[in-house]
Amino acid sequence: MDKAETSGKAADQPRRSWKQDPDRVRANILLVARQVFADKGLSGTRVEEIAARTSTSKRMIYYYFGDKEGLYREVLADAYRQTRKAEDALALGGLAPDEALRRLAEFTFDHHRRSQDFIRLVMIENVHGGRHMPDSADMAGENSSAIRLLEEIYARGLASGLFRPGLSALELHWHISALCYFNVSNRATFSRIFGNELFEEPGQDALRRHIGEMVLKLVLA
Repeated sequence: MDKAETSGKAADQPRRSWKQDPDRVRANILLVARQVFADKGLSGTRVEEIAARTSTSKRMIYYYFGDKEGLYREVLADAYRQTRKAEDALALGGLAPDEALRRLAEFTFDHHRRSQDFIRLVMIENVHGGRHMPDSADMAGENSSAIRLLEEIYARGLASGLFRPGLSALELHWHISALCYFNVSNRATFSRIFGNELFEEPGQDALRRHIGEMVLKLVLA
């Protein structure tokens, strides 16, 4: 077998894998694109760089996602989907409502801390005025699960007399998200001004605990 034939077979291998497992190829593109977009933003990202980091080609990226903005939109939607899936996997139904709410707040803190590329994507999209966000109808299924989870916890807390009336699941979601988001989004500037103490493990442990306590104090009767 000559070199040209060997080279041709090697080139054909990725193409066969595209046809055999398109879901895997698409997932790989989204994973790599998420990292690049979070690092360089929409305008600073080149599709060629994403293709070079994946097992596919620029042509295939356009085949799956249309163009760079289409890929960016799908990366955003997938990032929110992954966050909601992680929340849905929590087993909170067997916990008392106050403990369930605390657990959810602490989970959100840890999730955002681990998924810093997700927070950077949200920061970037806010710079763009949210214009690349998927339609609200497309996002409702993923994001309403977070609200449904809080509605269930809050309803149980009201029924047991643990929680005070007059709040909403959407408001609770806002408070939890705001507290946990700041820990990642403003780390660079905050630590430059005040030092890194709060971002070392003891500081992060304390912040996680305090966020759970603050949310509970907001809702407890």
